[in-house]
Amino acid sequence: MKTIFDNVSYTCSKIVTQSYSTSFALATKMLDSSIRSDIYNIYGFVRFADEIVDTFHDYDKKELFENFEKSLEDALSNKISLNPILNSFQHTYHAYDIPKHLVDAFMKSMRMDLSKKKYTTHAEYKEYIYGSADVVGLMCLCVFVKGDKEKYEDLKESAMALGSAFQKVNFLRDLKADFEQLERTYFPNTNLMELDEASKRRIVDEIKADFDLGYSGIVKLPHEAKFGVYTAYKYYYKLLQKLQGTPPLEIKNTRIRVPNYQKFGLLAQSYVNYKLQLV
Repeated sequence: MKTIFDNVSYTCSKIVTQSYSTSFALATKMLDSSIRSDIYNIYGFVRFADEIVDTFHDYDKKELFENFEKSLEDALSNKISLNPILNSFQHTYHAYDIPKHLVDAFMKSMRMDLSKKKYTTHAEYKEYIYGSADVVGLMCLCVFVKGDKEKYEDLKESAMALGSAFQKVNFLRDLKADFEQLERTYFPNTNLMELDEASKRRIVDEIKADFDLGYSGIVKLPHEAKFGVYTAYKYYYKLLQKLQGTPPLEIKNTRIRVPNYQKFGLLAQSYVNYKLQLV
């Protein structure tokens, strides 16, 4: 029965999430069980595309990406794929009527990572962030609002801002790996070799503005999604605070982390705030 294959596919996407991001997996676990699997399905898809362009250095990444892109198109058209990650994603894509242009924008940004190493203008940077992060937030929003178009439009801007904030925190945290291993720099008008406190402060302020807008949408989310998204928000904001308090030289040479004991502390605090309806 195809049901068995579909369940195997969903399990694969869950395993991908848990294997690649313990923080995101923890936040997803806080979502209502009715939507949890669909967020795993979205994450599995975006993670596999990202892996192709970021880590498969000993292979022809362009060919791998094009094959993945073709398999994606077939999965969305045929509503099935023997790639379990794409099979689970196409299920969520169709179940929640995710707009195709969101998927296309995401794949466009991933394709940019195959060759583009530096973003020198704000327009280029904004386009990349939109495709790599904002649209992922919008795909998740489609699941959160369960087809409510009016709710989607109301929360669209804040969902994009939260996606941007998460991505930019990752960029700031991963400066060393992106520059040394991938030869990439994302923040425009910023010399990462001479990153100073003023440049870092400018980046942090930009991210905080995204977080503020993102939070304004979290408080309006349906209860099935609110706690999980709030948990992710608390974790990433904590990571931003650690980066803000870290000297630029250390950011360039060390990957800043939030220890597990602090993650669980944030989870407990988030739960209390949620139960007391402070969110």
